[in-house]
Amino acid sequence: MPTRRRRKPVKKRRKEAKPRPPQPSILEHELVPKHRILSPEEAEEVLRRYCVTPQQLPKILASDPVVKEIGAKPGDIIEIIRDSETAGKTIYYRVVVRGE
Repeated sequence: MPTRRRRKPVKKRRKEAKPRPPQPSILEHELVPKHRILSPEEAEEVLRRYCVTPQQLPKILASDPVVKEIGAKPGDIIEIIRDSETAGKTIYYRVVVRGE
């Protein structure tokens, strides 16, 4: 029986990655409301005003694109200011939590 020759593996050429143009900030998009991290003093004032603990606030994941952009860490409290057709401006508070 004839012996078969093994083929040499074909080396694939890698395409060089083209440099990407800089991405615009997600915070500049018209549909993204204004987000900011509260100082410890402001956070205490919010918690006292609403008689809540940080665990009782609505949560936002640390993996959220806006949270990453502003540099918030788990445990930080974020103020979100949204424009509202009926109420003018509305303010929401969220506590940053770990998560994917």
